[in-house]
Amino acid sequence: MSEEVPKKGKAAVVVNEGPDFRVEVQEVDVPEPKDDEVLLRLNATGLCMSDIHFMMNDWAVPPMSTFGTRCAGHEGAGVVVKVGKNVTDWKVGDRGGIKPLWDVCRNCEECWNGRENYCQKGVYTGLVAEGTYMQYITSPSKYTSRIPDGVPDEVAGPIMCSASTMHRALIDSQLKPGNWVVFPGGGGGVGIQGVQLAKAMGMRPIVVDSGAAKKDLCMKMGAEEFIDFKEHKDVVARVKEIAGGVGAHGVLVTAYQSYKDAIGFIGDRIGGTVMTIALPPAGTIVLGTDPNFFSFKNLRIIGTLVGTMQDTAACLEYARRGLLKGISEVRGMSAFPESVQQLRRGEIAGRVVIDFNKE
Repeated sequence: MSEEVPKKGKAAVVVNEGPDFRVEVQEVDVPEPKDDEVLLRLNATGLCMSDIHFMMNDWAVPPMSTFGTRCAGHEGAGVVVKVGKNVTDWKVGDRGGIKPLWDVCRNCEECWNGRENYCQKGVYTGLVAEGTYMQYITSPSKYTSRIPDGVPDEVAGPIMCSASTMHRALIDSQLKPGNWVVFPGGGGGVGIQGVQLAKAMGMRPIVVDSGAAKKDLCMKMGAEEFIDFKEHKDVVARVKEIAGGVGAHGVLVTAYQSYKDAIGFIGDRIGGTVMTIALPPAGTIVLGTDPNFFSFKNLRIIGTLVGTMQDTAACLEYARRGLLKGISEVRGMSAFPESVQQLRRGEIAGRVVIDFNKE
């Protein structure tokens, strides 16, 4: 089964990979799906800070070019236009999404236990496999996420990564309704999804970020308080004051520059949890404190990675119910290069989504 598929499609290709990278909109060959894959025509892709790190190559991973990858991106939403000969559970016209993990082995301890986001044989989208900056993209049929009716592509795209990642972090944190949760960097594309999800789960979000646009967005999306770190001399003290004069129950760090204050946000709270989500450039940050603090405060610091298939499905259902709202500014293809640079410079509130059908 197939619909008429062109030989060429649109893509934002990384040029000069490294610290001085840029992206260029080009036409590239449309790939052919293998026997167990589907071919998706993406309508939208979110822009995520992880894309920047891949293109800059400042993480402790091989460069994209090692794998022949030219397109970053891992937040794609679109429609199936062709299926491989072994695929029986997808048909042309079905809506599907691409996540940060393009595929997993499905035959290891992590995969067996619903922790496939830690599969050591996982294939990362936009690094090892071509990413969602490419309009036509193949995906393993078994690891493509179904997008329900009622969730627009510009909402579904960012759910594939940012919302799913935050959902997994909130679940792993074991935080409860009524708990104070601090989101350093909560005005960004990942953090703002966490703010919404925490609110939907009955928690009390506090955002630490800066700027009127981010404050307005965060308050609209459910934050109880917004602390502008440029206006408060002692942000840690302000968090403690808001959180009952004690401190936060949980801190979900989505801006790596905030790790220096993350433990401080716990204040005098017993049993507080810090979730490490933001991934800094390799070798630049060490997180920790006096072991006595861990013992006497029953402090937990937990690493967390991207979401699972289950997290993505849960977030799509939140969106279908209206509890996870669209926070994206939708732009056309011509805005792709500058939008990526704006993201790199930290100038974007929420998420930018590129519409492949819009010039």
